[in-house]
Amino acid sequence: MPAAGSALAALFAAPMRPGRVAWIGLRPARREPVHPVEEALAVAGQGLEGDRYRTRSEGARQVTLVAAEHLAAIAAYLGLERLDPALLRRNVVTTGVNLLALKGRRFELGGALLEYSGECHPCSRMEETLGPGGYNAVRGHGGITARVLRGGTVRVGDALRLADAAQPPA
Repeated sequence: MPAAGSALAALFAAPMRPGRVAWIGLRPARREPVHPVEEALAVAGQGLEGDRYRTRSEGARQVTLVAAEHLAAIAAYLGLERLDPALLRRNVVTTGVNLLALKGRRFELGGALLEYSGECHPCSRMEETLGPGGYNAVRGHGGITARVLRGGTVRVGDALRLADAAQPPA
């Protein structure tokens, strides 16, 4: 993060337009397929009810998010017209917001309050799932991880908006 009071810090803190939840997926166990759902319950300190990464240890990877715009880039890198979000194994696909701009910030996702906790890098499984070149296609486009600070319901179509700054209207 830039030094407090610097011009760069002011840019990092600038308002951003809200995004939207485009897709939600839950994976009940390791190596199980991701099941698309219309809504999910975010549990404070744990993650999404019914997802394998739901934890009781306040872990950093409680919810994973990826931008639909990055799914389009990954598909293009693989020579595909589109990429099924379930193949990337993230919980939430967003649209209209640069997820990396959430670094160091808290944001509302539907009725839940989340906090950016890191980047979500690809794993070696991307080669198995997406085919040769899958890992490199996802590099830099894997999305982010977040912690759930306040639980609530998240639905497809809900807004993703900053919780710690003024924002322009949707």
